[in-house]
Amino acid sequence: MCDGGGAEVKGSIGNNSGEIQPWELLDSSLLMSQQPWLTVYREKVRLPNGRVLDDFYRVALPEFAVIVAVTSDKELVMVRSYKHGPKRICLSAPAGLVESGERPLETAQRELLEETGYTAPEWRSLGRFVVDGNRQCGTAHLFLARHAVQIASGNQGDETEDVQVVLMNPHHFLQAVRDSDVVLLSTVSAVALAMVVGLNEI
Repeated sequence: MCDGGGAEVKGSIGNNSGEIQPWELLDSSLLMSQQPWLTVYREKVRLPNGRVLDDFYRVALPEFAVIVAVTSDKELVMVRSYKHGPKRICLSAPAGLVESGERPLETAQRELLEETGYTAPEWRSLGRFVVDGNRQCGTAHLFLARHAVQIASGNQGDETEDVQVVLMNPHHFLQAVRDSDVVLLSTVSAVALAMVVGLNEI
């Protein structure tokens, strides 16, 4: 939800009616498509005040799932691997792209098993979130997996990844964030939401 929910509205800018209006899409042209990884659109939009933007760029990336897996001993199941975006080895939650015809929960269960060798009997959705409010840049599906147990060796899915499984106390995760060992916002967001709903309830 992006409509403000129950938040009190203090005022508005550029709209005399006091109600926020969406932009009007006038035209859209495909600039680049490298499926399934990246699609870029150039859009022509009209703002509520009548101004027209001829070159607003939207970047469509695949949907993906992020998994906060927790064992019965209340340890997070994390992975350490090289990420070419930040160009460094870092700690992150298991995650992966939603494949065609796959439900996000199925993606989460598959990725957890492939990357870590863990599975879990209890799953809870933590929400579905757009990565970038202006450009879109993909949608993240966040999940909490409780009572995770290892049933196989990890790193079974992607031959381009060298993954090490790391079990850690949630307090140590917070220290890893402070130490910049965790650099992916999706991981921080997922673990933070899991903590809000209650990791200790498992």
